[in-house]
Amino acid sequence: MPRLLDSLPELYRELLPGFFRQDVPEETKATCSNCAMCEGSAQGSVEAVDGVSRLFRPDTKCCTYFPRLPNYLVGALLSDERPELSEGRSRMEARIAARIGVTPQWVKPPAKFNFLYKNGTQFFGRAASLRCPYYAQQSGGCTIWPYREAVCSTFFCKYVAGADGRKFYMSLKTYLTLTEIQLSRWTALQLLPDYILSGKDRPELHPSPLAVEDLDDAPPPARTYADLWKGYVGLELDYYRECHRLVRGLDAAGLDKLLGLDGLIELKGLEAHLGTAVSSKLPRTLKFNADATVQWMPDGSVALGAYSDFDAVALPGEAYGLLVEFTGRQSVEAVRHHLREHKQADLSEDVLLELYRHRILVEV
Repeated sequence: MPRLLDSLPELYRELLPGFFRQDVPEETKATCSNCAMCEGSAQGSVEAVDGVSRLFRPDTKCCTYFPRLPNYLVGALLSDERPELSEGRSRMEARIAARIGVTPQWVKPPAKFNFLYKNGTQFFGRAASLRCPYYAQQSGGCTIWPYREAVCSTFFCKYVAGADGRKFYMSLKTYLTLTEIQLSRWTALQLLPDYILSGKDRPELHPSPLAVEDLDDAPPPARTYADLWKGYVGLELDYYRECHRLVRGLDAAGLDKLLGLDGLIELKGLEAHLGTAVSSKLPRTLKFNADATVQWMPDGSVALGAYSDFDAVALPGEAYGLLVEFTGRQSVEAVRHHLREHKQADLSEDVLLELYRHRILVEV
């Protein structure tokens, strides 16, 4: 099994606590090179369990998202001279030159993208207009992958541990996002202290209405931009590289201090979620999830979905009649005994665990 640390940007390898050096299950169901959510994939046939297709476009896959990259990861990309990253560096340099969404803390999505993303419906994986600016259409890969941010590091369309796997990776995303916020604030405080001390790093509680330049994909007014960057106007590339240099000089104890109590709490939660995701222990009592989506297939099999719109379980049709015997009034072992005695059928613990992880069966 891969180490958790191996799935994250290399910059973190000497910074993150020992927890990240343990093995985690490989997410084999999320086959990015041969997208599991595109038409023709091995798993696509059981995807639309409610009759509404959510298959992804092959020229976007799940990359209908605009990442918010912290200053030090931007600097890491700009400092990496490997030929295979030349396209990513070029795209990043162009974004910085355009000055849209470019701040001392982030290179982030334009306000118009955020508005469309928050107000769209059924677009994920399907709207070409929301395709990531760093997506490589020809290869179907990412031009900045070694320096991806928290969302891109933790999203999978399907999880081997189902709902518990998703909880673990959502918890990991929260921890990594906290890390990005604190490291990017720390570097900005040293290089452009006025940006932090004036509160420009604080998130807006209420999004501002879209301005003319937001609608026209234009940079902010020169005075507004200069007020953000002060003496670094025109030197943004050097600034981001220096942010990277500062983070490279930090050790694990330094990061721990920056994350403080919030980091400790998130780490404890992360440890607990991983324990649940890798556990093979079934709850004592289970019942069939009344909210599960049931779709009968032309071949007589049945597709069941619950925890995710993107992940379903396909079973022989006769299995459905067995699942409804799990009413929550008897223990799992009692139900299995009843099925063996009266229906000459059994559901193994492995099958029941898979159904529980997908929340087809739920704990009472």
